[in-house]
Amino acid sequence: MNTKPIAALGIAFILTTLIGCAASAPRPAIISHVVFVELVDPADTAAVIADCDTMLSTIPGVVSYAAGPPLDTGRGTVIADYHVGLYIGFNTEADYTHYVNHPDHTGLVAKWRPRITALRVYDYQDVTP
Repeated sequence: MNTKPIAALGIAFILTTLIGCAASAPRPAIISHVVFVELVDPADTAAVIADCDTMLSTIPGVVSYAAGPPLDTGRGTVIADYHVGLYIGFNTEADYTHYVNHPDHTGLVAKWRPRITALRVYDYQDVTP
């Protein structure tokens, strides 16, 4: 019995499955806006997150959103020197610009700016083919 065709089919099946799994992994938005906020009073953390959930996640053009406090992983290499972390994703620069100028975004910034000691903002574009 010639087992080469069966082995070739098995390898083809495994490769197809692996490639299919890799291709189906969720991708982030094309433009990622990541913000880390340090507050004057850490007790305001839940209120900031609630305002972000209400005011930022529903702005037209936002395709992905997450907000929360640092996760204590017990790893010394993980930086957790902030109170609120935000991730907001957009598919186009026009959507990002709309978000930055939207009254809900500018209103949230105006409301909380006096109670923020530090703000770090990182924007990057996913160029993965």
